[in-house]
This record gives sequence, structure tokens and C-alpha cells, in this order.
Amino acid sequence: MNSKLISRGRLAALAAIVVLLLAVYMYFLYQLQIVKGEEYYNRANELIQTKRTVTAARGNILDRYGRVLVSNAECYNLRIDTDKLFANEDPNAVILQLVSMVRSYGDEYTDDLPVTFEPPFEYDENMTAIQRTMLEAYYKRQGLDPNCTAVELMSFMRTRYNIDNSYSAAEMRLIAGVRYSINVRYAINTADYVFVQDASMNLISSIMENKLVGIEVKRAYIRQYSTDYAAHILGYVGLMTQEEYEKYSLLDYSTDAMVGKDGIEYAFENYLHGQDGEVEETRNAAGTILATVYTKEPVPGNHIYLTIDSVLQEQTERILGNGVEILKKNIAQKRAEGTARGDYNVDLKDNITGASAVVVSVKDGSPLALASWPTYDVSRIIEDYQELLAAENAPLFNRALLGTYAPGSTFKPCTAIAGLTKGIINTEKKVKCQGVYTRYAAEGYAPECWIWNVNKKEHLTHPEENVTTAIRDSCNYFFYTVGNDLGVDDMGEFAAAFGLGQFSGIELVEAKGNMSNRANHQDYAGSEWRIGDTLQAAIGQSDSVFTPIQMAEYCATVANGGTRYSASIIKTIRNFDYTEKLYERESRVMSKVETPQYNWDAVHEGMWLVLNDYTNETNANIWVPCAWRCAGKTGTAQKGEGIQNDGIFMCYGPYRDPEVAIFVVVERGGAGADVQFIARQIMDAYITIRGYSDTSEPEMTLLK
Repeated sequence: MNSKLISRGRLAALAAIVVLLLAVYMYFLYQLQIVKGEEYYNRANELIQTKRTVTAARGNILDRYGRVLVSNAECYNLRIDTDKLFANEDPNAVILQLVSMVRSYGDEYTDDLPVTFEPPFEYDENMTAIQRTMLEAYYKRQGLDPNCTAVELMSFMRTRYNIDNSYSAAEMRLIAGVRYSINVRYAINTADYVFVQDASMNLISSIMENKLVGIEVKRAYIRQYSTDYAAHILGYVGLMTQEEYEKYSLLDYSTDAMVGKDGIEYAFENYLHGQDGEVEETRNAAGTILATVYTKEPVPGNHIYLTIDSVLQEQTERILGNGVEILKKNIAQKRAEGTARGDYNVDLKDNITGASAVVVSVKDGSPLALASWPTYDVSRIIEDYQELLAAENAPLFNRALLGTYAPGSTFKPCTAIAGLTKGIINTEKKVKCQGVYTRYAAEGYAPECWIWNVNKKEHLTHPEENVTTAIRDSCNYFFYTVGNDLGVDDMGEFAAAFGLGQFSGIELVEAKGNMSNRANHQDYAGSEWRIGDTLQAAIGQSDSVFTPIQMAEYCATVANGGTRYSASIIKTIRNFDYTEKLYERESRVMSKVETPQYNWDAVHEGMWLVLNDYTNETNANIWVPCAWRCAGKTGTAQKGEGIQNDGIFMCYGPYRDPEVAIFVVVERGGAGADVQFIARQIMDAYITIRGYSDTSEPEMTLLK
């Protein structure tokens, strides 16, 4: 009987508990659905509105005929949502998984930490300036000793980022690299962190399939190059540095904007960039985008048409590169033969270090091709930048605009025009070459004409020369005589009128060069001005140095009878949909060389004879005939004791009605006669390209 009472008691207690639980359940259910039901319903359906910048497409770069050189390609970047990433139980594991996934698909991710990937850790020897700036800002923000070692830095990061000891040192470095790259952007004003730029579809698909939290896929644009040439002209784009951010932020650039770093991309950033737009996105609590409204439409950048002919540019670069290889083989053969004979200077520095070729229009000065050797692949400039910085012969250096070279005998037409105009000589006056200019022999200075030592056993001289034959024979003695009577100041006046030692008017960064003068001679030569400097300046030596673009424009000015035009490289600028022309190039005269036509005729004839007087032993056959008869001038610029001379050559054609001028320089190339074949081949290419009609579609026409 007692057992029955106990059973009933237990049942009653159990029933009471059930009733209590039901009451509690009903209470909370009432609270959830009745009291706070509306609040929770609204929260579940809460709409979140966010604004984001829409990057405007960058303008295209085209050649003079409308051939696209640089355009945009749509791509997808992977960004890290730090709020979602660090909400994971082990964000470091997610980072390591992401890095492994990126590497497995052959993509590259952004790691700004300048520390080696394997222990013992050391700082990267090729740390860039922006990496150094970031690292110093990180030191300061984290309160680290700026002199701490890489090992000490990595030890700090293992603690700072809670990287468990279960991760190896190499794994820790991978995790720390990503976390540092995210973190350092709070210490310095720079672009937002992009984990992977231009991610492959395989990588994106894999991330989506694995449902990795914290990764966002964002649409973006990258520059697409339609040519493998013109790298030094086109330039490239990249993320902003701290200094650039301070400048461009005033122009409402977003922090992750890509800006021009060099070439046309840099010079015309304000035209190419466009105006970013703004979009307002509405999401629900799950993060699903429900609506997208553009509050500010993006305006794409404007399109830049260059004066460059992309086909001629390609051929000029090819010819220049092949020409350098031919010269290298010739030099190697001479070295081998001379060494075998025992009369070769084995200490002579005769390895070619660089070259340039420039083609310009005689009619208006517009550049048609600007080639620099060695060159590089502009589409890989970011990936290859450190290697290019360390590469032999400085491929990043734009010799066409920044290289400065003594003009050698190519300067003699300038001296001739100056002497004729100032009345120092006339077209008929003759000077007998004595081989050695002895006027200042008593003072210990007696320069020689180049022909004097051609045959060391029997000294040769030129016959009596007038200005025309002196240019043909490149007689130093004649031009020593003219230069002595003319003086360096008058030479400088005419050189400036020809654009030598003056900015050319091109919109890209260029060197100014220098025409020999008393004022800055001490800075260049380290000695006081002497009469010998005047004589040497008359034949293109002393401390006169000019850029290839200046020399090409000088040749064009000689060819057209004294009108020097601007070397502006921009033909046209059009708005983003090509409907409006914002700018069109007009010929702009920079200066004029005024002298009677008979003086020009005498100089032109001399340059004609350089290439066409086959009876003259000293110049015979240096110009293999091409489709046009041309005029030109060789130059051999001395580099100093123990260094091979620079080979220099300039020409224009056709002779009777000049269209194009060409200048070629090969560093340590030997003599002007050695490098003239490069200019002749470029002239052939120009004539051939000119001969066939352009197949590109006219602007603003429908394709049929």
C-alpha cells in the first residue's frame, strides 16, 4: 500500500514539473510571438543600406590611326571582410586555407610583409620604398623598436595575432603576412587591402564551393595591352603610394584607385582616370542584396590618341634590337681577331650598354616612333619590377627621352649654319686641312683631324674643303677653324634655336641636356673653360650632351629649312563615348633658325653627299640604297680613355621633299658608319608602312 502512495506522489510531482515547463514554454512563446513578435519580425526582415564606390573605367590609349594600344579588361578581385573573417573561431586557420588555395590554382595574393618566407627570417634585400614606409608606420603604431630584427618582428607577430604554436614557423609567416597586410593599412593612408587581384575563375569557384566566410568577390578593371611594344611611352598604373594619396585624395579619388606611374598613363592621369560613381545597396539581415540604386553614375575616362604609329613603333624596336645583336657579334669578332693578332686592347670597355632610335615628322615635329633598348614587358611591370631594377643595362630607363649623349660630328651642320649666318665663312670659302690644328700648339693644345691617324704610318689630310665638302668628309680641321672664329656663345645661340639642350615640347618626362658653355662648364667638366673646349664644342664634343628626341627634332629642323616644331606626342583626346573631341594637336613652332636659303642648300648638299657620293673613298657605300634618296650625317662620340665610342647617325628623307627624320645612337657602338644600317632599315620600314593603306575603321563609323 505504501508503494502505491509513493508511485502516486511521484506521478503528481512529474505532472507538476510538466505543467511548470509548459507554463514556462507558453510564457516565452507568448513573449516571442505576442509581446515581442513584431520586434523580432522586423529585425529578421531588417534592411541594411550601404554605399560603395563604383570605379570608373579608365580611358583607352590609341595610336595615330586609332589602333588600340591600352584598354580595360573586366576582372574580379578577392577582398577580405575583416568583421566576418575574425568572427570565425580560428581566423588564422581560414587565412592559411585561403593562401594554400590561392597557391594551388597558380594565383598570387598580396603580401606586403618584407620578410623571407622561411626561417631563419630576414628582411627582404629588395624591399621597395612603399614597403619600407609601411614597415616603419607599423613599427610606430605597434610601439616596436625600428631596429628590431626580422626574427624579433615575427616573434611579436605570433603573439600579436594569436598564432598558435601548433603552426610551423613557415605557416606562421604566411598567416602573419596576410594579417600584417590588413593591419598596416590602419597605420598608413593607402589603398584598401585586396587579397587577390584578377582572381582566376577556378579559384573563385573553389572559394564559393567551400563557403569560406570572410571573402568577398568584387568586380574591377585591369589594364589590357594590345601591343608588346612602346613600354617606355605607354607607362603603367598601380596602387597609390602615401604621397600620391595625399595628392589624389583632393580630387576625390577612392583609396583603392589605380593611378598612372609612368609614361602616358602618368602624364595624362587627369584625362584617363574618369570620375568614380556611387551606388547604394540594400541588403537583408542574411546579407542578400535586394536592391541597387546608383546615386552617382560613374563617368569613364577620356581616350588619348598618340602621334605614334604603332606599326612603325614595333618595327623600329625590332630593328634596333636586332641591330644591337649584329653589332655585338661584329664587336666580338673584332675582339677575337685582334686578340689573335695581339694588337687588341683587352681592357677596352666595348660591350654595348644601351641604344635608342627616334623617328619624327619633318612637317610638324610629331614623334612617330620612340625606341629604347633594352626594353621590358609593360604588362608584367608590377610582377617583374624588382628584377628589372636589378637587371643589366637598366631596361626601365627611357633612353629616347632621358638618355643624354655627346652628338659628335652630327653637330657639325649646326656649326656650319652658325658660321655661315654670322659671316665667319661663306659657301665658297675653303680651308686646307693640315691634319693637326696648331694655332694653340704653343699653349700645349693641338687637336687632330680624325683622318690624320687613319693610317698610322702615313698621316693623311683632307683636300681644301668648303662647307659642303667639309660636312661630307666630316673634316674636324675645318670645323676647328670655324668654331675658333665663331666662339661658343654664338654656337650656343644656334644650338638653342635648333632645340639642342632645350626641352622638346613632348608631354612625357625628358632630360634637358646641355650645350657647352662657360657658365656651367665647371659643374660638368670639373675644370675652367679653355679655348680647347670651344674647338671641341664645334665638333660636338666638350660637355655637350643631348637627348635622342632633341637630335631627331634637330635633324628635322635642318631638313625643313630652320623651323623647329614642338614634339608633342598627343594627336587627339576624345571623351569616353568618342562623341566629342576635347583636344586636337596643332603644329606649334618652338623656334626658327633664320638664314638665307643658299646656306641651307650648302648644308643639305653636304649631308646628301655623305650618303650618296660613292666616289669619295672615306664615305663610299656607307648607305646601302633604299627606295628613297636620303641625306644624313654620321657621328662618333668619344667616351673617354679605355671606353669604346658611341655610334651616332641621323638622316632625313626623301631628300627633295623631306617627310621623316631619324636619329640612332648605340652606346659603345663604335662609329656612326657602324650603326647607319639601323637607320636605313628603319627608313625602309617607314617607306613600306607608308605605302600600304591603313585598314583601321574611321572614327565614329558603323562597322559593316
